[in-house]
Amino acid sequence: MSFHVVTGAGSIGTATALRLARSGERVRLVTRRGTGPEHPGIERIAADATDADALAALTEGATALINCAAPAYHRWPREFPPLAAALLTTAERTGAGYVMLGNLYGYGPVDGRFHEELPLAPTSRKGTVRARLWEDALAAHRAGRVRATEVRASDFLGPGAGSLFQVTVAPAVVAGDPVSYPADPDAPHSWSYTGDVAATLIAAARSEAAWGRVWHVPSTSEASARTLASALAGAAGAPAPKLTALSPEELAKLGEEDEILAEVVEMGYLYYRPQLLDSARTERELGVSATPLDEVLAETARSLRG
Repeated sequence: MSFHVVTGAGSIGTATALRLARSGERVRLVTRRGTGPEHPGIERIAADATDADALAALTEGATALINCAAPAYHRWPREFPPLAAALLTTAERTGAGYVMLGNLYGYGPVDGRFHEELPLAPTSRKGTVRARLWEDALAAHRAGRVRATEVRASDFLGPGAGSLFQVTVAPAVVAGDPVSYPADPDAPHSWSYTGDVAATLIAAARSEAAWGRVWHVPSTSEASARTLASALAGAAGAPAPKLTALSPEELAKLGEEDEILAEVVEMGYLYYRPQLLDSARTERELGVSATPLDEVLAETARSLRG
């Protein structure tokens, strides 16, 4: 039985810890308040992941350190660098493989599909933060100080996920309420099911071929938000969605009074145009495949109705 440390108990950290524990692995789940799912194979620990000394003591002997923790969205530039520095220091001190959960922000605007060989060319504050985190980890990997890899996902889909669609659209669709979406509802878009994100993180942690490389999570769907909303309504037995688009100007106006929406404004290039993720390498080399959309939507509908 190997031992893994997972930081963060949001939708991805929870799914990752449970998947590991159910496969017979021992998991130490580290959060500020010691929260997380109950399972005999999961030890929930209250600790500050920015404290490298404390985290290293908790990670000693672990096969991998899988980070699913992130600061509040509007505090990334200030709080993400010290968190990432502590995680990287912990991996260097303990020898645990360092698996980072990332996203597409660091690529900047892309015409065509996002693939792993694209250069990092961020045009946003949060994209610059994400790019720097991976560049630091990759530099440490190339210097032989750590084994590091990053798993990049598109917008999350599934119970508890924190994406724009999941937070703003999905609850309204299931309730039969009208909703405005701060994006182009008809642009094709890749959706990353939380369970598939967890599966990719674990597969990367277990593969010697993963270190020093980037991996994309296989998408459960490439449907537009409008198509996805209709499919979710069908899964929930709800009426046809009343989905309208919120323009960039309207979003910017709302952002003047909401610090989270204000942070969404600079990411508009991802939401008002197609966003499609290439994951062929992950499927081929790590053996991860996407969960069928109907299963994901059935689970999502149940969680929202409950």
